[in-house]
Amino acid sequence: MYRMMTLGLMLLLGGCGADVVGAAATGAASKAQEIKQAQKTEDMVKQRLDQANQDEQKRLEEADKAANQ
Repeated sequence: MYRMMTLGLMLLLGGCGADVVGAAATGAASKAQEIKQAQKTEDMVKQRLDQANQDEQKRLEEADKAANQ
């Protein structure tokens, strides 16, 4: 009888632990997705800034050429 109660208690507590582990895994997967999205956003912003810098450099070069003519 004691063994049955101990086994039942172990199974019950083991199930709770599995739920906690599952929730932690889900939370970790969610954070990983957030990190991926943030990296994509960062890359997109960097590309836009690089393009804006190139456009500005071109505009300055054209203005300099026009002023020297």
